[in-house]
Amino acid sequence: MKLDIPFVRSNFPAFSEPSLDGWAFFENAGGSYPCRQVIDRLTDFYMQNKVQPYYPYPASIQGGKLMDSAYERMAAYLNVDPSEVHFGPSTTQNVYVLANALRPMWSDGDEIIVSCQDHEANAGAWRRLADRGIEVIEWHVDKESGLLSLEGLSSLFTQRTRMVAYPHCSNVIGQINPVKEITGMAHEHNAISVVDGVGWAPHGFPDLKDLDTDIYMFSLYKTFGPHLGLMHVKNELIKRMQNQSHFFKEGITRSMITPAGPDHAQIAAVNGILDYFDAMYDHHFEDQAEPEERNRALNHLFREHEKELLTYFLDFLRSRDDIEILGSDHPDDRAPIVSIRPKSKNIEKVYSKLIEHKLMLGIGDFYAVRPLMDMEIPTDPGVIRMSFIHYTSKEDIDQLIEGLKKSLES
Repeated sequence: MKLDIPFVRSNFPAFSEPSLDGWAFFENAGGSYPCRQVIDRLTDFYMQNKVQPYYPYPASIQGGKLMDSAYERMAAYLNVDPSEVHFGPSTTQNVYVLANALRPMWSDGDEIIVSCQDHEANAGAWRRLADRGIEVIEWHVDKESGLLSLEGLSSLFTQRTRMVAYPHCSNVIGQINPVKEITGMAHEHNAISVVDGVGWAPHGFPDLKDLDTDIYMFSLYKTFGPHLGLMHVKNELIKRMQNQSHFFKEGITRSMITPAGPDHAQIAAVNGILDYFDAMYDHHFEDQAEPEERNRALNHLFREHEKELLTYFLDFLRSRDDIEILGSDHPDDRAPIVSIRPKSKNIEKVYSKLIEHKLMLGIGDFYAVRPLMDMEIPTDPGVIRMSFIHYTSKEDIDQLIEGLKKSLES
């Protein structure tokens, strides 16, 4: 079974938008295109249900049902209970709230391990706990490869370790970290496993029951949806946290770590992501599987397509002696998030040439300041990053390769 790319792209209005014609999109790690189903859901809610939900009149009743459906359907795809799914303004703000909710559980001098491979926006709040009596232990990346080592992590645990925070996938190195194994190590030391899934979730929603993480977070605007952050928090953990909402919300888990309150329309529009996944499954498969089984099948389908393109692209990059690839140069242990540095050309001039070839991609540190520091790579100008997902076509990759050839050789 191969992914039907024309069908996939027909679900994303950006690919038929005249102003984007001819441009190839390679900044998906910064935010994906939204699917048509999400756009339709959001538009319909603003037109039909933009009232306070859960009151006993039709527009309000339907608004509440749409919101409840988003929690239930997302939980089914992630293989968890709906009460463990929480939507906040962004992953960065969600981490900030979680840090404040968890701190009262710990004593002065307790330790948390925070990786240096993280996107700083999703790790900075953990590090600020050093100002509030918590010892922050850094899990550094390898200077040459940018990878995290399990042996290195093992040496950091003590009797006072309370948490390990790390990315499922780095947003500049592209390494896919072994979440299940790291979670097992954390639990052996009575610590919680907190995963920033922002880099990985666009490439496949995780089976959170299987991973057994205590907290898993990702950004829905990077998974074809509205600008929200999703948190999965185990119920037994959230009940131990300090309530971050109004005093009368104590014990109401859906409210305790979302102090700003829900964005009704955007939460309802989350249904569009699952509408899209269901459409993908129904197009490619004949059986009527449960959501978690659909998710596994789609993950495999998406991953195989991405690996095929990534293999093709990495083969090209390895053929060049004038660029440096950050992280692994093999597709099996990385996501299609590829950062490079020209060895002899000015990086900013190369980047400008790439834009001239109608390539949408990024340059800079992408808030991944700490891994670049560990690797002694200047954060200014940083690296050129090219990231793609399952809706990327072979023609897009060809355009990228041609643009790189001309930009590096001109």
